[in-house]
Amino acid sequence: MESHARSVVVIGAGMGGLAAAIRLAAAGCAVTLVEAAASPGGKMRTLPSAAGPVDAGPTVLTLRQVFDDLFALAGERLEDHLTLLPQSILARHWWEDGSRLDLTGDRDIDTAAIATLAGEGEGAAFRRFDHLAQGLHEAFDAPVMQAPQPRLGAIIRATLARPAIWPALSPGLSLAGLLRRQFRDPRLIQLFARYATYVGGRPTHAPGVLALIWRAEAAGVWAVKGGMHRLALALADLARRLGVDLRLSTPARRIVRQGGRVTGVQLQDGSTLPCAACVFAGDPAALASGYLGEGLGAAVPARGTNPRSLSAWVWSFAARAEGLLAADLIHHNVFFSSDPKAEFGPLAKGEMPEAPTLYICAEDRAAGLVPDGPERFEIIVNAPPGRPDQPEDFARCHARTFQRLRQMGLIFTPEPGPEGLTTPATLDRLFPGSSGSIYGRSPEGTFAAFARPPAQTALPGLYLAGGGAHPGAGVPMAALSGKHAAAAVLEALTSASTSRPTAMPGGTLTGSVTTGRAPSR
Repeated sequence: MESHARSVVVIGAGMGGLAAAIRLAAAGCAVTLVEAAASPGGKMRTLPSAAGPVDAGPTVLTLRQVFDDLFALAGERLEDHLTLLPQSILARHWWEDGSRLDLTGDRDIDTAAIATLAGEGEGAAFRRFDHLAQGLHEAFDAPVMQAPQPRLGAIIRATLARPAIWPALSPGLSLAGLLRRQFRDPRLIQLFARYATYVGGRPTHAPGVLALIWRAEAAGVWAVKGGMHRLALALADLARRLGVDLRLSTPARRIVRQGGRVTGVQLQDGSTLPCAACVFAGDPAALASGYLGEGLGAAVPARGTNPRSLSAWVWSFAARAEGLLAADLIHHNVFFSSDPKAEFGPLAKGEMPEAPTLYICAEDRAAGLVPDGPERFEIIVNAPPGRPDQPEDFARCHARTFQRLRQMGLIFTPEPGPEGLTTPATLDRLFPGSSGSIYGRSPEGTFAAFARPPAQTALPGLYLAGGGAHPGAGVPMAALSGKHAAAAVLEALTSASTSRPTAMPGGTLTGSVTTGRAPSR
């Protein structure tokens, strides 16, 4: 046991698993990172196309400092390994009435653009909303996102110091409800309400505090040259340089326990990796489903994994963009539905919306140039979780995506076939226990942020990372979960080192009472 006192096995090479492995290795642990897929990245995956690998997951990078910090651990710089392309326009928004709006993150420029779209009164309303969102972000960053788990006392102190944000914190106030108090133009309500979907929620049910996502995006958006999957590859290479034993195409079969704590991870080939700690960087719901062995469900409370967040139908393909709008596409585009109720109502019933909002990433336009020839596109359509594939889904999703875009003046040639569509059922197969949910537990409800499981579980030696754990969904949040997991592991290993475990007959290990600080549950 002593020879493995600093050995850690990380299961899953998504953002959370990679970040945890990098931090643990930089702290001197012997880290083995196992991943069932043939490449790292988790949901940051690609599909093949005629123009090269095309993203089928996240499309942009925000909160860049999170990743700068990871490379700094090895004395390196992120920009020496990746080409990041800052986006001067965060997103271009389109409506069926022909109106459109660019947002840049610059308060003055955006105020002027909104005033042109909807009038001076709405421009002034945007400035008030922008200040509110900034106050929320500043109040919740340290006690929520940066903390190992939400600290109610710190949140109360931060909010009491900012009376201007109190209206957004009313119990039961949804993001859509908050925005109706801010704006009169339904297009602006619809636009800023979409941030609820960034973490898998419906605007009418997700809390108003999620308005802070606007300021996280306004602080800067970067595309990665070659696609977001390059970020995963760069982090995997960084992990290897720090000594992480990264094993791809290596599924984990079971988390091994002895004496009431984790002692190893058994692989599909039957071999076992002994360890002092295990970081599970998959969906926490997989533990309750028995995916990694029976009896692990008690490690994470049921309220930490249910209800589930939204899923998606995702098109990933190469084509020529043609039509009236083709030349005006930028990297980040949102084509809004005509009626938000008609979109989110069917989703609540497990159905496909008739006219969903369509997010289009023109991957090869990140540098501001229009490619001469086929280019790579990703189109994301919100979907309900837990939906099995149905025979009519492809035809329906195809028509509700491409027919509608043709009507608005955007044509793709050729249009993708079934091989270019990722469905909720596909996501469930790729990420066991997820029910296809992209974001883990739903963010809906006033206290949803307090329900997400923290890094430390009820089972000694088992820790969580990834978008299903605190602080939640999104590329930087998943990476921060890896930071929290690594810190919890290191604290436990340091505490355990103050008293050696003693081998007992029968292979049971019993640790003596430690003199170090015990992590709180």
